[in-house]
Amino acid sequence: MVVYYDILGQRIGSHYLAMGVLGSIFGGVFLATGGSKKPLIHQTPPFNAKDKNEEDFIQNFLKESEGAQKAAKH
Repeated sequence: MVVYYDILGQRIGSHYLAMGVLGSIFGGVFLATGGSKKPLIHQTPPFNAKDKNEEDFIQNFLKESEGAQKAAKH
């Protein structure tokens, strides 16, 4: 009980058409989502500090807060 279609002069069964469509969809998704995964680099926005002391204070505060977060996770 297969329906045959004439495509380019050839008789092709509907089950072959269905397998071709599904294969191309899954293959396309696989190729589109594959590839190397680049690790995300954590970058902070630039500091708008008025002087060097303020910038040092901000950087030290961020380092201490990251250290506290890492210690809290373990």
